[in-house]
Amino acid sequence: MNLPDVPIAEEGLLVAYFLTVADQAKSKEFYAGVLGGKVVSDADPSYIKLANSWIILNGGGGPTPDKPEVFLETPPDLNRVSSFLNLRVADIWACYRQWKAKGAQFLTEPLDNPLDNHGHETRCYMRDPDGYLIEVAQYTQAAIDNFKRYLAADKSSK
Repeated sequence: MNLPDVPIAEEGLLVAYFLTVADQAKSKEFYAGVLGGKVVSDADPSYIKLANSWIILNGGGGPTPDKPEVFLETPPDLNRVSSFLNLRVADIWACYRQWKAKGAQFLTEPLDNPLDNHGHETRCYMRDPDGYLIEVAQYTQAAIDNFKRYLAADKSSK
């Protein structure tokens, strides 16, 4: 396996998102089978390469020496969220249709909400098998233009 296919930072850093899951096999099927990730380590923990990111899946548990007083558990209340996975896609409607056909549970279809996001994205949310919230969004041309202006201003200030 090539190093880009395993979660090892040869320099700098590598970002991965850790999820406490009730059933690693069921969660692997969602992140690999539905979202198209690549399983590179099977269990305890499971590592999944998802596009240019990493998802780590492992069971819950009590404190360890490096995190005393910390308990890992799946979300106790699906309507209260402090963080969520954020996926930016090139074609939100294609992803929505494909992932829904594979069993993904979406809260709504993709929505444009100019009051909520200033017209910068079309987005929807889904849940993984443990109830974790996942935002799926596609940037609008207004957002892309805004990023370009920001980058141009940043380059001119240097």
